[in-house]
Amino acid sequence: MFSSPGPIALQVGPLTIRWYGVLMALAMAVGLWLAYREARRRGVDPEELLKTSELALLGGLVGARLYYVAFNWEYYSRLPLKIIAVWEGGLAIHGGILGGLLLGGLYAWWRSLPLNRYLDIIAPSLALGQGIGRWGNFFNEEAFGTPTSLPWKLYISPPHRPLLYAQDEFFHPTFLYESLWDLVVCGLLVWVFRDRVARAPATLFWIYVGLYSAGRLIVEGLRTDSLMLGPIRVAQLASVVGIGLAIVIVPILLKRSRSA
Repeated sequence: MFSSPGPIALQVGPLTIRWYGVLMALAMAVGLWLAYREARRRGVDPEELLKTSELALLGGLVGARLYYVAFNWEYYSRLPLKIIAVWEGGLAIHGGILGGLLLGGLYAWWRSLPLNRYLDIIAPSLALGQGIGRWGNFFNEEAFGTPTSLPWKLYISPPHRPLLYAQDEFFHPTFLYESLWDLVVCGLLVWVFRDRVARAPATLFWIYVGLYSAGRLIVEGLRTDSLMLGPIRVAQLASVVGIGLAIVIVPILLKRSRSA
């Protein structure tokens, strides 16, 4: 059993530093560091990659927030100032990936940069960053699952419990499940797949999409706070699409590389 110590990391007078923000910043910093090292290893200009990545991060943050807000519009339409309160949580990874690809991809296209190689370079960084960032959900007492009595159960304080489970104290730590899976995905990308698909640009990225989506599809089924589209969990729908795209695109890219 374990429990969150609270969302605030440090408070000095009116200045409040929240764990969610600290972990998001750490995730981005570590991701950029790993991408920089990988770019140098591959002989790609790391400075150009960093410029593209910084724009992709900006697009990713905006996309992740807008995606989350769009599926919770009933709440945010009544409290519009809360839209910018990202420190309270509420970033959706699928929106972040879409936003990052859009802004970073447009910049790479405009500068005639090797976008496919960039995608392979940042794939492990995305998985690692997600693994770190998920711990922000722990401190905010969000993104947890249904009640459980397992030894690694997570205590959730009464104000954060869904009404349906108001009398339950312990829940699945789904943030932890996803964090561990993200770290496994990062390891698989770096130590299993990276060299094997090196001749097929963008393949590593699509392997990341498929692997991450497979784990998210399972974990999302346990969560109590899923974004919904009618009776459908949006993240599961997006995960099915991601798995499908990976299954189709990866073999095509590998076949092209062999015939090139």
